[in-house]
Amino acid sequence: MSATSPVRAVLPPDIRARKGQAPLVVLTAYTTPIARLVDAHCDMALVGDSVGMVLHGMPSTIGVTMEMMILHGRAVVRGLQKAMAVIDMPFGSYEESPQQAYRNAARLMVETGAPCVKLEGGAHMAETIAFLTKRGIPVQAHIGLTPQSVNTLGGYKVVGREAEADQVMQDALAVEAAGAFSVVLEKVPMGLAARITQRLSIPTIGIGAGAACDGQVLVVDDMLGFFTEFRPKFVKRYANLGGLASEAIAEYAAEVRARQFPAEEHSFADVLKGKQP
Repeated sequence: MSATSPVRAVLPPDIRARKGQAPLVVLTAYTTPIARLVDAHCDMALVGDSVGMVLHGMPSTIGVTMEMMILHGRAVVRGLQKAMAVIDMPFGSYEESPQQAYRNAARLMVETGAPCVKLEGGAHMAETIAFLTKRGIPVQAHIGLTPQSVNTLGGYKVVGREAEADQVMQDALAVEAAGAFSVVLEKVPMGLAARITQRLSIPTIGIGAGAACDGQVLVVDDMLGFFTEFRPKFVKRYANLGGLASEAIAEYAAEVRARQFPAEEHSFADVLKGKQP
């Protein structure tokens, strides 16, 4: 019998209980290799609908489908041992009614193995969040800038300045009351994010919302320098892997054209060494 205890995966109640403790570390993940890297250092791996822009070349998250989220969700869950997978509900999969949201959230969880879902929207989605949580589906909320609403918001702008601040606060209180176990604050002024964090009993996860939040999330391809189409102000680039990859590909192409690759050590002889034909 092994004396080593199996690794226990993080679950939504664990995240909620982390309120006010050490900051929660969250990164997106869309593939098994990246999920394994994230798992070693993070509390949560968000299978974000940002996958549409980052990996599929879409102009926004609007075109992401349930099938895409399930495909990438399965890949990420395979790569996790301790970090908790959170999977985004894509545009059009939950807005129509709480019943529609339940069917699609249940499908995401069953077909990926993720223990919870994330959906965008504040007070107007509170009824749906309550419907899901009462039926065994943990929900991470997402307020402030909600990328799925970019067409009505008029762009990827800061949300919560001046007259909008009260509405963002009311959204935060509404999703908490509805049963969300945590809430993402995106592109919210840092002072407002600090007040929301202090007011709520559930953790806040900031992305462009200042350092006072209970945790932080970034798109992994942004912080590693793989995605370079644009760079939001809130992104700190911790590496330039895209540049390194480009250099490596250029070197490979040059060696192939010069017939320097493959060299003898990368090739197979006609006969084994020491044997005669």
